[in-house]
Amino acid sequence: MATHSSSSAAGLASKTLTLKLLPKPAIFLAFSSSTSSPAAPSSVPPPAADLPPESADRRPLRGEHGKPPEKLDETICRMMFRRPWTTRLQNSICCLVPVFDQPLVLAVLRRSGEREAERSLRFFRWVEKTGFRHDPQTYAEIISILTRASMINHARCLLLDDMPKRLVSPDEHMFAALIDAYGRAGIPQEAVRIFNRLPELGIERSVLSYDVFFKAILRRGRVLMAKRVFNSMIRAGLRPAISTYNILIWGFCLSSKMETANRFFADMRERGLSPNVITYNTLLNGWVRATKMGEAQKVFDEMISASLVPNSVTYNLMIKGHVSSGNVDDGIRLFADMKSKELKVSERTYAALMPGLCDDQRRAPEALKVLEEMAEHKMTPKDNSIFLRLIASMCKAGDLDGALNVHDSMGSFQVPLDSLHYSMLIEGLCNGGRYEQAMEMLDELLEKGILLGLDSLPLNPSAYNPMIEYLSIHGYTSKAEVLFRQLMKRGVDDMVAVNHLIRGHAKEGNPEPSFEIMKIAARRGVVQLDADAYEILVNSFLKKGEPADARTVLDSMVEQGHLPSPALFRSVMAALVDDDRVQTASRVAKTMVEKGVKENADVIQKILEGLLVRGHVEEAIGRIDLMIANGCVPDLDSLVVSLCDNDKPIAALKLVDFTLERDYDVSFSSYDRLLDALYIADKILPAYSILCKIKAKGGVIDKKGCEALIKTLNSQGHTKQADILSRILSGNATLEARRTKKKKAAEAY
Repeated sequence: MATHSSSSAAGLASKTLTLKLLPKPAIFLAFSSSTSSPAAPSSVPPPAADLPPESADRRPLRGEHGKPPEKLDETICRMMFRRPWTTRLQNSICCLVPVFDQPLVLAVLRRSGEREAERSLRFFRWVEKTGFRHDPQTYAEIISILTRASMINHARCLLLDDMPKRLVSPDEHMFAALIDAYGRAGIPQEAVRIFNRLPELGIERSVLSYDVFFKAILRRGRVLMAKRVFNSMIRAGLRPAISTYNILIWGFCLSSKMETANRFFADMRERGLSPNVITYNTLLNGWVRATKMGEAQKVFDEMISASLVPNSVTYNLMIKGHVSSGNVDDGIRLFADMKSKELKVSERTYAALMPGLCDDQRRAPEALKVLEEMAEHKMTPKDNSIFLRLIASMCKAGDLDGALNVHDSMGSFQVPLDSLHYSMLIEGLCNGGRYEQAMEMLDELLEKGILLGLDSLPLNPSAYNPMIEYLSIHGYTSKAEVLFRQLMKRGVDDMVAVNHLIRGHAKEGNPEPSFEIMKIAARRGVVQLDADAYEILVNSFLKKGEPADARTVLDSMVEQGHLPSPALFRSVMAALVDDDRVQTASRVAKTMVEKGVKENADVIQKILEGLLVRGHVEEAIGRIDLMIANGCVPDLDSLVVSLCDNDKPIAALKLVDFTLERDYDVSFSSYDRLLDALYIADKILPAYSILCKIKAKGGVIDKKGCEALIKTLNSQGHTKQADILSRILSGNATLEARRTKKKKAAEAY
């Protein structure tokens, strides 16, 4: 066993020795043009002589044919990313590699850094505990990984704390990476602090340090500082490179300082440096951003006269500038010129050209061809808004089939569909009368739940209102309601849609959903229904035999300032009376009279009669008083006679008493009918009382009836009342005289 272990260890050690030195970190390549890249680690397996005997003769297992052996750094990284970083994992790695060397550590750092910088840092810290001593190359690699991952504090600690403690000297590339990271993170003050400390840290600043410093501060618009440091750079005798001028011109263009950029462009040539394609493209981008295409064209022409060949970036910038300025023809011409020169057409090229084609209805077919060309090259537009623009343009031009094709192509481009695309498409289909296809789009929209997405915007009213109206008219109100409820969840309160839904449900004989929508709208404070929507809903409830709900809707209609028609008032009151809801009908009648509607007197007569018969005398008298005050006089004689016929003499008595107090006209025959009813019901004293009031008002009464009443009073022991009544009838005394006499006596007392 000992022999076997030693041979395995020897085999593993030989593996590590075969790994060659990897190239410098990526940050080195970015800032140094003279660095050469050594060969990558060899993936050739160690010879069979270096492996254990059983490994050399072993037959490959099933599935192993044709698979290259896994590299040692791949194995370590696979273990690191599949298992948590624990002591057990560390022990497993140690069993695999008892002793680490620099090439293996570099390989593991590079491979793990591509996936997760934190794991690389853990490995970097741990491997030192195994006895490995980090050198400038491993430090450079981990700092490059950390700065790319924006783990700036960790990189700074390694540079300023760890490396001095371990007597490892940092170099300018490491600090350049840190300064660049601070610039990308938007912390220029730290970049300035590190740059200023370089001399005291023993780092001689070269063009590399100045370049990353300029880029870091110009990201945040520090133009004056950049010019000041540039002048100090010149005074220090350091010759700026082309990259220095390119970065400065880029920063000045970024801050819209085009005159400053031009001065540095001129200074560059005065110092004997020839601008390259990057320089011209940078300056060109500045003029395009400033929407000064005349200056941009001068730069483009000068670039050609300098015998420099414009590349794809150049054409992309020019196309974008012309299209943004409204010169779509020039953009198309440059696009054709670019293709004729066989330059690479990228997503940026199409993104620059497409807005100009999409926004012009006349160029919609050309835009569709370009889109098909992009699909052939499997290019996805970077700007997804071009699909919306193209759909809008085609809908305006009436090319609905083309708009549907664009919609379908979005799936092949893997562009996420949002509510705006559906909104534009549904609106166009509705305007074109193609409601069936609009319904298909709506079904697709609802099934995918796009409206409920937090990032999705609600549909435009011009899209959903025609759709809701169509659905409501053609018997699909439930589907329209599903759409509108999703819109309400996104904060949409559209009363046009509410009116359509209420009309639709009511016409379909389902007033309950309409009533629910109306209540929801009321809670949200946006009730403003049309009068006809209210009327349709009221009639729907009446047809369904629910007059109470119809009355509730009628009240809401009045509250919102609408005046129901006399016919609608009549329908509701009649239905309530038929449903034995006389008091509710009475309230409707009160509202109708207060609103000045004088029709439907016959229905009101029934309501008053019903109130009186059921004993709601005070309410009936109040309604009569209101009607007379508003010029609607009911048939009081009919009411008195009806009460007497229904054996309600006391109710009739109260009604007559009220008419006498208000001097309303009641015929003497009605008085006689009331006295007869009271006499028959043995209500002698009430009959005596009302008879006295009638005579006091000058009413004429049948003498035979009065004499019969006097006899009854005497027979029942009411002699005093009989005597008074006799004298009234004989004319010797009047009720008024007796009242006056009593009043004077009371005052004298």
